[in-house]
Amino acid sequence: MKSSHKLTITLFAGVAISGLAIHVLHAQAKPPVYYISEVTPTDMDTYTQEYTPKARAALKAAGGRTLAAGKAIQLEGDAPKPRTVIIQWDSMEQLQAWRSSAAFKELLPVREKLAKFRTFAIEGVSATGAAN
Repeated sequence: MKSSHKLTITLFAGVAISGLAIHVLHAQAKPPVYYISEVTPTDMDTYTQEYTPKARAALKAAGGRTLAAGKAIQLEGDAPKPRTVIIQWDSMEQLQAWRSSAAFKELLPVREKLAKFRTFAIEGVSATGAAN
Protein backbone atom coordinates (compact mmCIF):
# COMPACT_ATOMS: atom_id res chain seq x y z
CA MET A 1 0.00 0.00 0.00
CA LYS A 2 1.32 3.44 -0.87
CA SER A 3 2.27 5.68 1.99
CA SER A 4 -0.19 8.37 0.79
CA HIS A 5 -3.04 5.85 1.05
CA LYS A 6 -1.94 4.87 4.56
CA LEU A 7 -1.83 8.54 5.54
CA THR A 8 -5.33 9.14 4.12
CA ILE A 9 -6.77 6.11 5.92
CA THR A 10 -5.09 7.15 9.16
CA LEU A 11 -6.44 10.68 8.81
CA PHE A 12 -10.03 9.48 8.24
CA ALA A 13 -9.77 7.02 11.14
CA GLY A 14 -8.55 9.81 13.43
CA VAL A 15 -11.42 12.07 12.44
CA ALA A 16 -13.95 9.27 12.99
CA ILE A 17 -12.53 8.39 16.40
CA SER A 18 -12.46 12.08 17.43
CA GLY A 19 -16.07 12.53 16.38
CA LEU A 20 -17.14 9.49 18.35
CA ALA A 21 -15.23 10.65 21.43
CA ILE A 22 -16.86 14.09 21.29
CA HIS A 23 -20.31 12.49 20.97
CA VAL A 24 -19.69 10.23 23.98
CA LEU A 25 -18.39 13.11 26.10
CA HIS A 26 -21.33 15.29 25.12
CA ALA A 27 -23.80 12.53 26.05
CA GLN A 28 -22.14 12.18 29.47
CA ALA A 29 -22.18 15.91 30.16
CA LYS A 30 -24.32 17.05 33.05
CA PRO A 31 -27.58 18.63 31.89
CA PRO A 32 -28.11 22.34 32.57
CA VAL A 33 -30.23 23.74 35.37
CA TYR A 34 -33.08 26.14 34.70
CA TYR A 35 -34.02 28.86 37.18
CA ILE A 36 -37.57 30.07 36.72
CA SER A 37 -38.75 33.28 38.31
CA GLU A 38 -42.32 34.55 38.32
CA VAL A 39 -42.32 38.25 39.11
CA THR A 40 -45.07 40.64 40.19
CA PRO A 41 -43.59 44.14 40.10
CA THR A 42 -45.23 46.84 42.22
CA ASP A 43 -44.08 49.44 39.65
CA MET A 44 -43.06 47.96 36.28
CA ASP A 45 -41.24 51.08 35.03
CA THR A 46 -39.07 51.40 38.14
CA TYR A 47 -38.48 47.66 38.19
CA THR A 48 -37.26 47.60 34.57
CA GLN A 49 -35.14 50.75 34.96
CA GLU A 50 -33.59 50.23 38.41
CA TYR A 51 -33.49 46.49 39.02
CA THR A 52 -33.40 44.69 35.68
CA PRO A 53 -30.10 46.10 34.27
CA LYS A 54 -28.23 45.41 37.54
CA ALA A 55 -29.72 41.94 37.86
CA ARG A 56 -28.79 41.06 34.26
CA ALA A 57 -25.20 42.22 34.83
CA ALA A 58 -24.91 40.14 38.02
CA LEU A 59 -26.37 37.08 36.26
CA LYS A 60 -24.02 37.38 33.33
CA ALA A 61 -20.99 37.82 35.60
CA ALA A 62 -21.96 34.65 37.48
CA GLY A 63 -22.40 32.61 34.30
CA GLY A 64 -26.18 32.62 34.00
CA ARG A 65 -27.79 32.90 30.56
CA THR A 66 -31.22 34.48 30.24
CA LEU A 67 -33.25 32.34 27.84
CA ALA A 68 -36.62 34.08 28.13
CA ALA A 69 -38.04 37.11 29.90
CA GLY A 70 -41.43 38.74 29.59
CA LYS A 71 -45.12 38.07 29.85
CA ALA A 72 -46.06 34.39 29.77
CA ILE A 73 -49.22 33.29 28.01
CA GLN A 74 -51.75 31.24 29.98
CA LEU A 75 -52.48 27.86 28.45
CA GLU A 76 -53.90 25.97 31.45
CA GLY A 77 -54.38 26.53 35.17
CA ASP A 78 -53.87 29.78 37.04
CA ALA A 79 -52.89 32.91 35.16
CA PRO A 80 -49.11 33.50 35.04
CA LYS A 81 -47.53 36.35 36.93
CA PRO A 82 -46.99 39.59 34.99
CA ARG A 83 -43.38 38.67 34.22
CA THR A 84 -41.59 35.33 33.90
CA VAL A 85 -37.84 34.84 33.52
CA ILE A 86 -35.98 31.64 32.62
CA ILE A 87 -32.23 31.51 33.25
CA GLN A 88 -29.93 28.64 32.33
CA TRP A 89 -27.04 27.60 34.57
CA ASP A 90 -24.38 24.94 33.98
CA SER A 91 -25.08 23.32 37.37
CA MET A 92 -27.08 23.64 40.56
CA GLU A 93 -23.83 24.57 42.32
CA GLN A 94 -23.33 27.50 39.95
CA LEU A 95 -26.88 28.71 40.57
CA GLN A 96 -26.48 28.41 44.34
CA ALA A 97 -23.16 30.26 44.20
CA TRP A 98 -24.89 33.15 42.40
CA ARG A 99 -27.68 33.24 45.01
CA SER A 100 -25.04 33.30 47.76
CA SER A 101 -22.93 35.96 46.05
CA ALA A 102 -22.38 39.51 47.27
CA ALA A 103 -23.82 40.84 43.99
CA PHE A 104 -27.12 38.98 44.52
CA LYS A 105 -27.32 39.98 48.19
CA GLU A 106 -26.63 43.60 47.28
CA LEU A 107 -29.66 43.60 44.96
CA LEU A 108 -32.04 42.04 47.51
CA PRO A 109 -33.27 45.31 49.11
CA VAL A 110 -34.11 46.80 45.69
CA ARG A 111 -35.60 43.49 44.55
CA GLU A 112 -37.83 43.16 47.62
CA LYS A 113 -38.93 46.80 47.36
CA LEU A 114 -39.94 46.62 43.70
CA ALA A 115 -41.52 43.18 43.27
CA LYS A 116 -42.71 39.90 44.70
CA PHE A 117 -40.95 36.80 43.39
CA ARG A 118 -41.75 33.11 43.14
CA THR A 119 -38.62 31.24 42.07
CA PHE A 120 -37.64 27.64 41.57
CA ALA A 121 -35.04 25.56 39.74
CA ILE A 122 -35.26 22.39 37.72
CA GLU A 123 -32.60 20.19 36.19
CA GLY A 124 -32.67 19.77 32.44
CA VAL A 125 -32.44 16.43 30.72
CA SER A 126 -29.28 14.80 29.42
CA ALA A 127 -28.49 14.51 25.73
CA THR A 128 -30.08 11.05 25.77
CA GLY A 129 -33.35 12.56 27.00
CA ALA A 130 -33.34 10.91 30.43
CA ALA A 131 -33.44 13.03 33.58
CA ASN A 132 -30.63 12.53 36.05
